[in-house]
Amino acid sequence: MSDPRIAVEAEGHLPDKRQVAASFSRAADSYDSVAALQRAVGNELLRRLPDGFAPQRWLDMGCGTGHFSRALAGRFPAAEGLALDIAEGMLRHARPLGGAKRFIAGDAEHLPLASGTQQLIFSSLAVQWCADFAAVLGEARRVLQPGGIFAFSSLCVGTLQELRDSWHAVDGFVHVNRFRRLEDYQDLCAASGLLPLDLGSQPQVLHYPDLRSLTHELKALGAHNLNPGRPGGLTGRARILALVEAYERFRQPQGLPATYQVVYGVLKKED
Repeated sequence: MSDPRIAVEAEGHLPDKRQVAASFSRAADSYDSVAALQRAVGNELLRRLPDGFAPQRWLDMGCGTGHFSRALAGRFPAAEGLALDIAEGMLRHARPLGGAKRFIAGDAEHLPLASGTQQLIFSSLAVQWCADFAAVLGEARRVLQPGGIFAFSSLCVGTLQELRDSWHAVDGFVHVNRFRRLEDYQDLCAASGLLPLDLGSQPQVLHYPDLRSLTHELKALGAHNLNPGRPGGLTGRARILALVEAYERFRQPQGLPATYQVVYGVLKKED
């Protein structure tokens, strides 16, 4: 759901999941209006599902406003769908719009589901907020039936690098969300007991007319800075002006770029 450090970050430095849930709950009503990246990434993840794969039961894990629950229902009309999110506000928004048979609150690291009950777990731009991705993989393996698929997209180091570098020129505080390295995803998936069918990263670059447009979008998505170590209180006018000046150095003919390094993974539980 749906918005980094240069150096390798310990997973304990990721945001507290209670803050993540609260932030995305507050953003539920504004999320869909600014979710172009989330739509593009989720559609690409759908495209990467194996040809001919037709699950009878699927889980949309980190369903957000339910956009991809409805997409999954359209793609697999005979299947029974379940949508799960940690943010109650997102679930309240999603339920009336349908798509899944049930919408439930839950944590990807501790799924409230019986073992061997799902044939597809689909999770787009949600697991970057999970501090223990090994636990996410373990739960996916437990809940999937043999032959089932865990398809996820996430973000890795290099995401919002322009914003990070611009803040680095202004002060030393943590202003931009941290994400894992691609190598960490690769290592954890390799050790998960699931078979990687597809695993790699692909950049997505969005452009904005000005910095305010980018920061407004991050806030509307609920994906503004959630990390420990972020500065408290209001940011002074002088620092904002310095940030704007630093970011302007990245300007391209299309506008100010914001690069997202997107991780795609399609893993199979072997028969």
